[in-house]
Parts: sequence; C-alpha cells; structure tokens
Amino acid sequence: MQPSVDAIEAERFRQFIMGVTDYAIYMLSPQGVVITWNAGAQRFKGYHPDEIIGQHFSIFYTDEDRANVRPAKALAVARASGKFEDEGWRVRKDGSRFWANVVIDPIVNPEGELLGFAKVTRDITERRVAAEQLERAREQLFQSQKLEALGKLTGGIAHDFNNLLSVIMNGLELLRMARDPAIVSRSIDTMSRAAQRGAALTQQLLAFARQQPLLLAPHDAAQVIRSFETVLHRALPDAMRLHLRLDDGLPPALLDPTQFESALLNLVVNARDAMDGCGDVHLGLSAVTLADGEVARLPAGRYVRIDVRDGGMGMTPDTMARAIEPFFTTKEVGKGTGLGLSQVYGLMQQCDGALTLASRVGEGSTVSLYFPALAASLPPA
Repeated sequence: MQPSVDAIEAERFRQFIMGVTDYAIYMLSPQGVVITWNAGAQRFKGYHPDEIIGQHFSIFYTDEDRANVRPAKALAVARASGKFEDEGWRVRKDGSRFWANVVIDPIVNPEGELLGFAKVTRDITERRVAAEQLERAREQLFQSQKLEALGKLTGGIAHDFNNLLSVIMNGLELLRMARDPAIVSRSIDTMSRAAQRGAALTQQLLAFARQQPLLLAPHDAAQVIRSFETVLHRALPDAMRLHLRLDDGLPPALLDPTQFESALLNLVVNARDAMDGCGDVHLGLSAVTLADGEVARLPAGRYVRIDVRDGGMGMTPDTMARAIEPFFTTKEVGKGTGLGLSQVYGLMQQCDGALTLASRVGEGSTVSLYFPALAASLPPA
C-alpha cells in the first residue's frame, strides 16, 4: 500500500522541523513531558534525544523559576489563552545559562481535547548582550553630558557672579573718591541692581534644585506685572523698548508672585540677548479658553496667558527642541548659565500650567506661559 500524499507531506514537514538548527522545536505531552527533539534543541541545549525525551521540560528552567512554578504556569497560560510567549534565562545540559525567547502553543483535536504542546525556543543571548552594551553606552554618554553640562553651569555662574562683584567693587571705588552727590547716588543704584541680580541668580539655582518654596495663590497678573514694570524696563539697555499690552478684566491666575516676576525677568533678558541689545520686546497678557489637549497636555478650561515676543534671529527646530533643557544655551561660554528658560519651564510645571515656544529663523521668537485661571474675581485691594 502506497502512503498517501498527506502522509508524505507530513513526513517531509517532520523531517524539515527535525533538521532546523537555529530554533529548538519540540513537542510536549499535556503534562509537559518532552516527546520529540530536533537538531536545534540538541545544538544549543546540549541534550541528545535519548537523554531528554521522557523528561519534564522544567529541566530547562532555573532553580528560581522552578521554585516559582513558572513551567506549570506557562502551560496553563498557553492552554487558557491559546499561546504563551516569554523571555528569560534557561539552563543547558552543562549548567550554563542562555537568554531565551520561548513560545508555547497548545495542540488540540477537533473536539477540543488537548493533545500536547508545540514549543519553540530561540537563543537570543547575543541580542540581550548587545542591548545591555547599548544601554551602558547610553548611560556613559549621559554621564558625560551631565559633566559637560555642569562645566557649562559652573563657568556661567562664575562669570555672572564675577561681573556682579566687579560692578560692586567699582562702585565702592567710585564712592571712595566721589564728592558729587549725583555720582554717589548713581553708584549706589548700580550696586543695588548688581546685588538684586545676584539674588535673582541664587533664586534661579534654588528654583532649579526645587528648593525655592512655591507659594501659589490667586493673583491679578496684570497688577503684578505693573508693579514689576520698572525692573523689567531697567533690564533693557537704552536702545531697547518694552511694550506692554495688558487686557483688562482678566480672571485671577494661580501663581507665586516672586517666581512669576523672576520668570518674566528671565524671558525679557532672553529677548534682550536675542536682539543683541537693540530692538523692541513685546509683553502681552490675555485670557484664553482652551479645549482639552489644545496646548501641551492642559485640560480644557480658562487660562491667563503671558506672551513675550522678540524680533531677534529666531531659532532653528533643533534649537527649539533643546531650548528648555537645563544648562542649554546658545550664548558664548561664560555669558549665561542656561538655567533661565529651564527654570521658567519648571515653574509652569509646578503651577499646573504650560510653556510653549513659537519661532522661525529670521522672524523672532515668542514664549507663551499659561497659568490656570480661577472663576471667581479677587476682592478689591
């Protein structure tokens, strides 16, 4: 009697499976006993067929996995869900371990009776080692970038404080020699501003380290800006102008006035530097209603928005993508800490608000801050 075509095809397929060397492909009984064994399984698990057939497949698991009943759980998951897939350590005949990708499929007859399991195992140790090496390389790069960033921060802070100390020392020298009251007054004003800038720099560092207390409360943002307007004007040289556009009747915003003022000063100073000390800075204040997720990840609702716009050279997409990174700066070494925009971004996160950037090369930049607005109005001052 000649074998049927189906029988011939089945035998060819069996021989093909048995000859595969890149994968361990074998059958298990419903109880998990090995009943077939191919060349691939022998190659990277080390057992000859006569050594392993009849053994329970848990022999390939580590002691820890057997103690946690992982082999039995794997078969239970495969039977219940139609497939089990996992990665983990497996043990060879000689006791060495390899990292394996495992797939177990149940085999059932037309009546739904479980006949056994088909198990495919791949040795992916090299892939895991490569992934670990890549992760270590990334970690080393990250550490290197942190050291580079700290170097930039240290240089920027040292330069800023040195400038402030120079202003104060020069002022003291003028005071020692001056007889004109006007010169004395100007020297005192100059030294006072230098001391204020030193205090602001310290606040930047504290805010960046999250050690500057944040006192959130409802405030009239327009009133806070007007009371701070003189300081903002003084941050600009004579060749620059600050234009305010503050809408009336705005709802109160949830903010910390001190940190809010520091953020405004940072943005105005950034705008000044973007234009090399010549041009106009525009500061706008308005109320907006946003849909859910319309800006960053803000929920739907009312917000008070502050826009600070400059007429500088603008930013490239790469620069915009890194603009809020701590220590990132496009200024020359020693000309800035790179903390300004990062500090403002951190403040907005703490306030449950958002910071957005809009910029095109040659057309300037706009930084927008969104503070949550409250429904109730503030009582008269």
